[in-house]
Amino acid sequence: MSTNALDSAPPSAPAQSATFTELLKRVKKEGLLDLQAGWYYRRIALNMGMFLAGVAAFFVVGDSPWQLLIAVWCGVWCAQMSFMFHDAGHKSMFRARQSATVVGYTHANLVNGFSYGWWVNHHNRHHSHPNHLSLDPDIGRRTAIFDIKQYATRTPVQRFIVRYQAVLFFILLTLESYKMQKTAVKMIAKRGELKQPLLELGLILLRQAIYLTCLFTVLNPVLAIGFLLVQQAVMGVYFGMIFAPNHKGMEIRDGEEETLDWLERQVLTSRNINPSPLMDFMYGGLNYQIEHHLFPAMPQKSLARARELTIEYCQEKGIPYHELGFWASYKEVANFLHDVSAPARHGEVTVENGVLKTAA
Repeated sequence: MSTNALDSAPPSAPAQSATFTELLKRVKKEGLLDLQAGWYYRRIALNMGMFLAGVAAFFVVGDSPWQLLIAVWCGVWCAQMSFMFHDAGHKSMFRARQSATVVGYTHANLVNGFSYGWWVNHHNRHHSHPNHLSLDPDIGRRTAIFDIKQYATRTPVQRFIVRYQAVLFFILLTLESYKMQKTAVKMIAKRGELKQPLLELGLILLRQAIYLTCLFTVLNPVLAIGFLLVQQAVMGVYFGMIFAPNHKGMEIRDGEEETLDWLERQVLTSRNINPSPLMDFMYGGLNYQIEHHLFPAMPQKSLARARELTIEYCQEKGIPYHELGFWASYKEVANFLHDVSAPARHGEVTVENGVLKTAA
């Protein structure tokens, strides 16, 4: 089914009559919010098995340039394992806080060196107000801008990046894993930011000790550094592939208050990528971004059916539902970033004493 057509489909009923409660009833009727713990156990086992296969290959291959291919492999599967702490944080894996927390700390702090506590708080605020310039922390922490008014808040170096952000945004994704690890250290150092700072710090230090000891014991220093850089870059690009097309270029709001109800807030600000077995696997279900935002606690396995119900409901109520193919989605994001930064690139705006001004 071509979902592009849904964007311009004539409404069969006024959008004002649409309510999230009505759609939620349809989803609950089919049991789509029921837990699928067995499915997650199998997925965790697969991820861990593939990751450990990379670790075994690391020791078998030894001090050889072929290790850079293993670094790519490990980068991919570490990123795949991040889907597990994502779903644990949303309680879509387990409702019990203790079980979810164990999975979260293991996959975030111990495997990837991220802060699970920071991420849960940060990500929940993003879900509450996606694409809101003032309320969505995912917008606030990026160098890229989503509205020209943000240009004045960037440093001189960041303003250069912004002017060419349609290209540099994707290149700088190679640093995304490093930035997440850096944020973890900053949040642990801040008093009162995390509930379990010592636990989070201990797990991250344990990870670093094991990781660096293996690298510099098995590999020569140059190759060890190369392995680290390649794995981190692969993870960063993979993370970028996941989050880049989800919201960028969709509806933006600003101000002290939210202007959209829950249903419109999630549907109008999110973009899906056409599903297929490959896309579902690569994105860990986040290619169903609209449904994930509507039903954050829904297990991955149920998102495909929820998509069918949501498309049907949006058609009934005349609500635009945006879904594109893999390459088309990234092209749309790049075009959006290019258009937003155009006034800065063409010298139409300047910054004086932190204030954005229109050039004469």
